[in-house]
Amino acid sequence: MLCYVTDFGVTGPYVGQMRAAVSARAPALPQIDLMHDAPAFAPRPAAYLLAALAAEMPAGATFCVVVDPGVGGPRRALMLEAGGRRFVGPDNGVLAIAARRDPAARWHELTWRPERLSASFHGRDLFAPAAARWAVDEMPAHRPVEETPVGADWPEDLAEVIYIDRYGNCMTGLRGDRANLPFARCRTFSEAGVGEVFWYANSNGLAEIAVNQGSAADTLGLRVGSPIAM
Repeated sequence: MLCYVTDFGVTGPYVGQMRAAVSARAPALPQIDLMHDAPAFAPRPAAYLLAALAAEMPAGATFCVVVDPGVGGPRRALMLEAGGRRFVGPDNGVLAIAARRDPAARWHELTWRPERLSASFHGRDLFAPAAARWAVDEMPAHRPVEETPVGADWPEDLAEVIYIDRYGNCMTGLRGDRANLPFARCRTFSEAGVGEVFWYANSNGLAEIAVNQGSAADTLGLRVGSPIAM
């Protein structure tokens, strides 16, 4: 199983081109569009989202992670084994929290390169084909990681908004069993009154701020990156 986590959005050609590149190499490999609306150009919040989402996916899943504002620059391409899952993506911190959640995590630098490698679309030309090969147990060429990956010093939990869904619910980078937010805590939306601000541990284990039948983002003026008081 190959799972995509990107900031591409679902419109335009990019997702389809990545899927086509994978199908050309591994036509029987199941492909899951797990998330294509990660915060744009923002590897740090995406790292906490990825760690939470990956924990809900089956062991053995491979993740192609493309939140890559530095594409074409000097950043490395990395492969990560953590939590019984595999990850391929750029060395900009987006894989860092998934690694932190597994003391036995193993990093590799992806050295394989395709015959065609555009400067601006490594998702299609590098990360997706490499992830496809790894997902079918054909590990692409790699070498040991000699320098500490970006994000190794980021906190275990991030007291910020990391994602806002279409309802205006605000996910934070805090795990629900460790959070203590300055709002009422409810188990479900129905425990809060209509228009009431509250927080709950969402289905991916993150603390999420919500308004029953309303938008927490609009009500509280929150956006991705807004700090959350503890």
